[in-house]
Amino acid sequence: MEIRLAKSYGFCFGVKRAIKIAEENPKSVTFGPLIHNKKEIERLKKSFDVGLVEDIDQIKNGDRVVIRTHGIPKQKLQTLQEKNVEVIDATCPFVTKPQQIVEEMSKEGYSIVIFGDVNHPEIKGVMSYAVNEPVVVLSVEELKNRLHELKEKVATVAQTTRKFSEYAKIVNFLMEHKKEVRVFNTICNATFENQDAARELAKEADVMIVIGGKNSSNTKQLLTICKESCPDSYLVEDESELKKEWFEGKRLCGVTAGASTPDWIIQRVIGKIKEIKV
Repeated sequence: MEIRLAKSYGFCFGVKRAIKIAEENPKSVTFGPLIHNKKEIERLKKSFDVGLVEDIDQIKNGDRVVIRTHGIPKQKLQTLQEKNVEVIDATCPFVTKPQQIVEEMSKEGYSIVIFGDVNHPEIKGVMSYAVNEPVVVLSVEELKNRLHELKEKVATVAQTTRKFSEYAKIVNFLMEHKKEVRVFNTICNATFENQDAARELAKEADVMIVIGGKNSSNTKQLLTICKESCPDSYLVEDESELKKEWFEGKRLCGVTAGASTPDWIIQRVIGKIKEIKV
């Protein structure tokens, strides 16, 4: 059985940058998980003594606090800055951008529509920069039900890891129903590249392995894309989750990985697949 890696996969710029920042600040703490990959967070703790706090009250005077890649709500950032702590911002610049756009556009009187998951930490952070309550939706159907909340002037941004085709549906609907629509394409290029590469490989493969955190939005998106062309697509966090029966009778195994998946996990998974005798 041939094993083939997607042409683009794994760590994106923002994640590489955040990992480097954490490694350069040993004995610090991250406010919320730095990235959506438990194994990498465990490595940072073991090798660099980088801890994790989920509650702002757990942060003590004198701590060095690293802001996670997905960013945090504006109010919590201000609270941290008022404490006697050193704040090190590892928010991905591609996440900072929609925060800035939402703040600026809402101050100019635009209603804000955010295409994304209201429960995702990135979106919680972006929402906090709006002057008035933004409308957060994942589909045109949701948007139809909330159209009455919007003014005639609307500005829209997207979660960085969402599919562009789905965002286009939101934008087109807004264009049909509102007089002025400002559209900002805040979907990350790395997301495009990983998704396109996974889509192409899945068309050829008869089994696809997607490696990444099961709480990672972009990794779950990759799985959905792979399943469109290759029904036998599976998401694993590490090599221990691989099952022999997935590979029985298969000719080509495609492998891709989410933007928060480190190379050392990818190599372990590939090594394990090579060991599986089918």
